[in-house]
Amino acid sequence: MARVRKKTETIVAAKGTKMHLKWVRSAIAAPVKHKLVVKGLGFTRLNQVIEREDTPSIRGMVAKVPHLVVIVK
Repeated sequence: MARVRKKTETIVAAKGTKMHLKWVRSAIAAPVKHKLVVKGLGFTRLNQVIEREDTPSIRGMVAKVPHLVVIVK
């Protein structure tokens, strides 16, 4: 059975809005580029929830690692 990838939301938010991201899966076995994206988002610990501006660049980073990071709010 093939895995089905979840599509990220393509909601355009108002300027200055925040979004909460949660790191849900370890990046140990992930490629180096995925580890760099997680680090670039600002995560330091697993299950950490961080708040970031809702911008296309942040949403693009989250879209690259949907198996490691989820949008909480």
